[in-house]
Amino acid sequence: MPGECHYLEGNLRARQRVEYVQHLLEETGLNGRRIQMINLSAAMGGQFAYATAEMTAEIQGIGPNPLGKR
Repeated sequence: MPGECHYLEGNLRARQRVEYVQHLLEETGLNGRRIQMINLSAAMGGQFAYATAEMTAEIQGIGPNPLGKR
């Protein structure tokens, strides 16, 4: 579905931004997997729920912000 956004190329630009933020997170010592982008349509509620649960579990596995509370 990349490139099939009804806002023309909005999801392609969003993907670039997410990749940029992932890079920044890695540079600052945070895991870049803390932010992810998944392309789904409004009709894919089941896949959304699954992806959300999967991402939540991954972030919990990464752990809290190592830069916090210093």
